[in-house]
Amino acid sequence: MAVKFSEINYGGFGNCVCLENGTVKLIATADVGPRIVYFGFIDGENILFEDIDRNFYEINRGYGVWYAYGGHRIWTAPETMPETYLPDNSGVTVGFSDNVLTMTSPMTIFGKKISMEITMDEGSGAVIVNKIENCSGKPAVFAPWSITGLAAGGTEYVPLCSEDNGFLPNRAMALWSYSDVHDKRFELTDKYAALHHDPKTEKPFKVGFNVTDGYVEYKRNKQTLRVTFDGYKKAEYPDFCCNFETYANGLFLECEILGEMRAYESGETAEIREKWELLHNTEQARSE
Repeated sequence: MAVKFSEINYGGFGNCVCLENGTVKLIATADVGPRIVYFGFIDGENILFEDIDRNFYEINRGYGVWYAYGGHRIWTAPETMPETYLPDNSGVTVGFSDNVLTMTSPMTIFGKKISMEITMDEGSGAVIVNKIENCSGKPAVFAPWSITGLAAGGTEYVPLCSEDNGFLPNRAMALWSYSDVHDKRFELTDKYAALHHDPKTEKPFKVGFNVTDGYVEYKRNKQTLRVTFDGYKKAEYPDFCCNFETYANGLFLECEILGEMRAYESGETAEIREKWELLHNTEQARSE
């Protein structure tokens, strides 16, 4: 079945656009963002978190209120006020041509233009190219940062580097000041790290890694979301040089991919390309 594009009104998100191919469906916002707020099998559940009641937000003094809305977004690292939490509560420009959905925000007051290009395949996958263009007229130091908020109650598996570096280390892990190393949601083995989402545990937890295998998986109920991205390379990354981070609180779990942090020239675009693939849990997942 060919990919179908439609304009819809979805949940508490107002005007949205929808891609579906008979197997999976993806919904993105048009009134705010850009955000992807739905990804799931046609007859299944949404694997993404939806903040219908706007429970997760940050008051950005002098700039307004930033809302998570849920689902997938792209912003810049490192995490700072006010730029990271600059409200994106206005409409985006939407286009669909040659099977590619494009969503572009207005230029921010910090001289950045945010956009996503989404291509759905004929199976159960979609490719998202996250872009941040420097429109400031001067070089800007940042890293692109892709964040996907996932629905409550699942478990994320992060493969750890298995390269034999002899006398040199092969794995890095970063922890935040609020991360309790004894947190029962967090599991660390020689092969992988796992973060279990517990709706009853509100305290936040965050950890970062050098993910060389270029994928993570999130298992929830009867489905698995596999996110594939560029593996670790010789580059500078934020947060003690992590190219992947994950965060959990009582509402959701986040899968976070980071690109290279450097000076991007005016007119230059930073990108993170990732592929989403949904699997039924009867299918073989790499984390098993």
